[in-house]
Amino acid sequence: MTATHEIELTIHLTEAPGAPEHVFRLETSRGVLAEGCTLPDSAAALAAVTEHGEDIFFPKPGPPKLCTQQYGGPQVAVVTGWFLGREVSSRFSRTDGCEIARWRAMAPLLGGVAGSTGAI
Repeated sequence: MTATHEIELTIHLTEAPGAPEHVFRLETSRGVLAEGCTLPDSAAALAAVTEHGEDIFFPKPGPPKLCTQQYGGPQVAVVTGWFLGREVSSRFSRTDGCEIARWRAMAPLLGGVAGSTGAI
């Protein structure tokens, strides 16, 4: 299966275990947001995906990262779909410093607005 848009992402966000799941869509065609976008700030989400998507969705292998052992919250987001012809299947959480940094970079895509934690 292939995408009909350059970017077709579905985001499943859960704020806490047992909490209702929120589902968002981000779709673009030729760099322009499509009508199917349902994020609170789709333009900020597109900017985050354009800036960080390649590195976050398709990280290059390397040495293990040292991450601070801090807890940022119970939120979990699963992003699936297509990014510039490549299939995406990424899980986001806030379980340590590295995961919190990933979350912050993509916060607008995860249902938040630019600079937020991703919480709706």
